Amino acid sequence: MTLFTIIRKENEDLERQVNKFNNLINHSLILKKITFVLLLLTTVVSQAQRELPINPEIKYEIGDIKVTGTSTYNENTVITFTGLRVGERIYLPGEKISSVIKKLWELELFSDINLFVTDVRGNVVDLQLDIKEVPELNEIKFKGIKEKKGTTFVKDNGLNKGAKITENLITTTKNYIDNTYKKKGYFNAKTFINVIPKEDSTSKNKVNMLVNVDKGSRVKVDDIIFEGNEKLKDSKLKRAMKNTKKKNRLRVYKRSKYIKSDYEDDKVAIINKYKENGYRDARITSDTIINNSNKGITLKINVEEGKKYYIGDIDFIGNTVYSDAQLLSVLGLKKGDTYNGVLLKERIQKEGDPDADDLANLYQNTGYLFSNINPVETGVENDTINFEIRISEGKLAYFNRVEVKGNDKTKDKVIYRELLTKPGQQYSKQAVVTTIRKLGQLGFFDPQQLTPEFKNFDQIGGTVDLEYNVVEQGASQIELQGGFGGGGFVGTLGLSFNNFSIQNIFKKDAYKPLPMGDGQRFSLRAQASQFFQTYSISLTDPWFGGKKPVQLSVSLSHTIQFQFNNQATSARDRVNRDSRNIITGGSIGLAKRLTWPDRDFTLSHAISYQNFNLKNFNTGLFTFGNGSSKNLGYTIGLSRNNTANNPIFPVSGSEWSITAKLTPPYSLFNGVDYKALAAEREIAIENQDADAIGAIDQERFKFLEFYKVKFNGKWYTSLPGKFVLQSNLEFGWLGAYNNDRGIPPFERFFLGGDGLGGFALDGREIIRLRGYPNQSVTPLDRGAATTANNNDGATIYNKFSLELRYPVTFSQAATIYALAFAEGGSTYDNFRDYNPFQLSRSAGAGIRIFMPAFGLLGLDFGYGFDPIPGLIQPNGWETHFIIGQQF
Repeated sequence: MTLFTIIRKENEDLERQVNKFNNLINHSLILKKITFVLLLLTTVVSQAQRELPINPEIKYEIGDIKVTGTSTYNENTVITFTGLRVGERIYLPGEKISSVIKKLWELELFSDINLFVTDVRGNVVDLQLDIKEVPELNEIKFKGIKEKKGTTFVKDNGLNKGAKITENLITTTKNYIDNTYKKKGYFNAKTFINVIPKEDSTSKNKVNMLVNVDKGSRVKVDDIIFEGNEKLKDSKLKRAMKNTKKKNRLRVYKRSKYIKSDYEDDKVAIINKYKENGYRDARITSDTIINNSNKGITLKINVEEGKKYYIGDIDFIGNTVYSDAQLLSVLGLKKGDTYNGVLLKERIQKEGDPDADDLANLYQNTGYLFSNINPVETGVENDTINFEIRISEGKLAYFNRVEVKGNDKTKDKVIYRELLTKPGQQYSKQAVVTTIRKLGQLGFFDPQQLTPEFKNFDQIGGTVDLEYNVVEQGASQIELQGGFGGGGFVGTLGLSFNNFSIQNIFKKDAYKPLPMGDGQRFSLRAQASQFFQTYSISLTDPWFGGKKPVQLSVSLSHTIQFQFNNQATSARDRVNRDSRNIITGGSIGLAKRLTWPDRDFTLSHAISYQNFNLKNFNTGLFTFGNGSSKNLGYTIGLSRNNTANNPIFPVSGSEWSITAKLTPPYSLFNGVDYKALAAEREIAIENQDADAIGAIDQERFKFLEFYKVKFNGKWYTSLPGKFVLQSNLEFGWLGAYNNDRGIPPFERFFLGGDGLGGFALDGREIIRLRGYPNQSVTPLDRGAATTANNNDGATIYNKFSLELRYPVTFSQAATIYALAFAEGGSTYDNFRDYNPFQLSRSAGAGIRIFMPAFGLLGLDFGYGFDPIPGLIQPNGWETHFIIGQQF
């Protein structure tokens, strides 16, 4: 019979398996490509025992289709893949057959495909499709690398058992491994992949894969040599190279490994450095890599600097919305300035900075989505360049459809009320950027996957559709917090539901497992140590009433505090449970987002009440051991938060707040002569009459009277290499309206340690200062020889800190970042002693791990450079372990 092969194509990598699985891997790529083209485009006709007439001008009817060579797919399935059917009329050869073969190859299921004509009966033909399936992976082994690393490559490239071993998979795997090591400085890394057939009783085509990785030596840059540079020094050009550095033992941050892609970026940076200094025509004429005998390399870069240019006339063409003067003010360049090509480009549009003060954002933030700004050099006179800034303003754009997709738990209303982009509203790029930030700050969605997608641009109609894509993350947390603070172990157990729905608590169907989706925060918390127990419950509704961004907060707490003696030798004797302070209180607050000066400002108000019931609680400033005090206060605060985008790891922006807590000025109207009381107290002190002192102080502090002012500011700055610098400034001041009445023993500041122990107690505030024991950096009591009796807190404190952060990973399962810090702080009894430069200083490093279900976990190692008040030696190293503390 006659064998008529329509198209026959061999898969090159699987040819290696059939013929020489281990030896043909290094065949010429050019030869492979030529073979592929020839086999794809050429029709091969073979003669067998007898001739069967095939006329290319006759349209034959398919009489029968047979499939051979398959073991995984049944015959009907393969025929379905082809799209051919019995009774169909086709030309042999013809476009139909070519498209069938092409379709089968695109499935990437077969390594060899042959179509035969087995019989011709007039205008009826029988066809036989002979295929060979792509082999499945049976086992993979790595050589030259650790097993753990090989497991990573298996996962990243989908090399699981049963995977189809195609040419593309082998090639991409090889390139992936090579590039992985080249990015780490192994410039000569090479990967060899051998595919070996395996005998299988099921007749399935299976193979084993051996991946041999030769990393080679890490290539270091011994030296970088510049030639041809006269205007800019070698040192300046080397500093411009942010990624490629020569070997230097003193350098820790940036190693001297050679990575080709980074080196190419650095060559661009060299030219940009010239452009920043006026050398518009500068170029690299050649660069050479010299292999040294020590396996390092020398980079030799030849530059042609050209001459220095200056800016001439700047003309704006096409602008009607803004005047030339307004545009020049934003551009920030004028005639006579040194030509700076980099700055010019950034002032037109700074890529990667949505908040940049540039011309593009000027138009984009006022509705001109379709605007286009193009700087053009119109003439060069000697060393002066004239420019035209050609502007096509386009039509004002408006949002047409605005949608949110991806929210399954969070209700639409919770998201839509945060949007600053509404249908029919004038387009604003800043509104889109701010909306992304606000959605990220909610904590309900993965900030790394918050993306706006613009659709259906209509320049004629002036509309655009906008779609926000969100990926929900766990909003509820189990708070497990532990650490040593205030003289003992402090443990916390809490439940925090950050996307709660209080409206649905009585609806059985809403428990999945809890009523969620309305954006409210509900918390239950219990905290205890040897000397205190506190229980609290709180509810926050950020949109009270559902119409305006007015936040309602309600909280209740109950605390039992026992007298603590840290001089006792045994743990049992440190706590006196017959001496206690029972504190019951609550608060209610309202906070409203402002529209001026901008939408990031919030004004808050709160009223709080605490009742202190003391029984045999004579300690420190508490001279009235059996008595009570009442604390009714009003707190007003102004805050601003424009951090972006991840509340766990902000990379830019700032957050700050200033608050004032005020009590009623009881001494103005309660009829008590506090001046006389102060004189009586002095006499009681001279007579060492503790009972009289206690009775007087009970009268002084029956109703607490004070004012308390605090400021807390954090600024985030993005640095090269994904680093983020957090700068922090804190200040607090507790004062009295009536000096004769004095400052109460409550509401004081305690500085030092990990910041744990932020419990209600006597209204005290625990401020973190790593490198020192908890609550240890407080003013030394007058007459106290050591810090043993120094537990009264302070009325003034300040703290400064710098924290350099580096992200290790961002994922839905966990966010991890490392940090290094330097901070200092101090406390004072009054402004006479206040000196913001006399600080207890510390430095150290740590790590943070945030898991949605458990909150933030942290470990810090801090070294205190200064002694604790009352001691002489520097405090030295302290370890701070944190579970669940706020970040």
